[in-house]
Amino acid sequence: MFIKRQIRNIDVPLSSEITPRALFESRRDFMRHVAVGSIAGGALLETLTQPALAQTPGAQKLAAKANSAYVVMDKQTSFKDASTYNNFYEFGTDKGDPAQNAGTLKTRPWTIAIEGEVKKPLTLDIDALLKLAPLEERIYRLRCVEGWSMVIPWIGYSLSELIKKAEPTGNAKYIEFVTLDDKKQMPGVYERVLQWPYTEGLRLDEANHPLTLLTVGMYGEVLPNQNGAPVRVVVPWKYGFKSAKSIVKIRFLKEQPKTAWNVSAPQEYGFYSNVNPNVDHPRWSQASERRIGEDGFLSRKRKTLMFNGYSEVAPLYAGMDLKKFF
Repeated sequence: MFIKRQIRNIDVPLSSEITPRALFESRRDFMRHVAVGSIAGGALLETLTQPALAQTPGAQKLAAKANSAYVVMDKQTSFKDASTYNNFYEFGTDKGDPAQNAGTLKTRPWTIAIEGEVKKPLTLDIDALLKLAPLEERIYRLRCVEGWSMVIPWIGYSLSELIKKAEPTGNAKYIEFVTLDDKKQMPGVYERVLQWPYTEGLRLDEANHPLTLLTVGMYGEVLPNQNGAPVRVVVPWKYGFKSAKSIVKIRFLKEQPKTAWNVSAPQEYGFYSNVNPNVDHPRWSQASERRIGEDGFLSRKRKTLMFNGYSEVAPLYAGMDLKKFF
């Protein structure tokens, strides 16, 4: 049941309704593992009380041409908000945990293996990925399934550029993204809040859509660790958890892959997970959202747009019951 309370005549969900109970209860254990595994005693306290460093000083700049076909009129979310309010459970389940804990992630050397139903399986390092196609800056809306949103200038290129290089066979119908699973670098992996490694997937036609972005940067720089460095995907018409971070493998498959949240709670998180204001989460409404950095927690929310405003993807789902295939 969606439990809520009213403050100033506004319905406010309880925090336990936003975060699954298992994740909420795991946080003390998570902090214990951080303390034992990498930071001890007073050093842990000092780290947790310092302001989060969203990006290391001297972060690599990325030259990218702005693509005027992919902009929104909304005000951009500040870099500070976009890099300190994150979901990345490999580094902890609180919004500030990734910025605090992701400094342990080593993003070089880094490779992505391309395998499965392709004519040209290959392994590419991050430098090869950066050169595979011209980098573009695209300003996308990001909508989290939890009911909040941002507007972020991402840097990358259409995932279809990489797909073309791999040459999928006629058997390839889906793509699976496999992310890094390393307890030495990711203290949150000690907690079995999800099945690790984190996996996500798309239909091949979704992956080939021009909007689907293989992403290597944001705000003119390489991705901060807490935002999925060094390479992730961004699928702007789907809820944020569909955009896999810190990818190490891309597999082309005949059958629909299992995905982390769908395995964890299939009644709450469907394979498609398109932004849809007409299909509520079982525990809260998806009709509206709160823009981080603009709307206060108690402020009136803005209406959520179908497909997060990216109506050009609607033909991908022609004839489908989007309440059934949520």
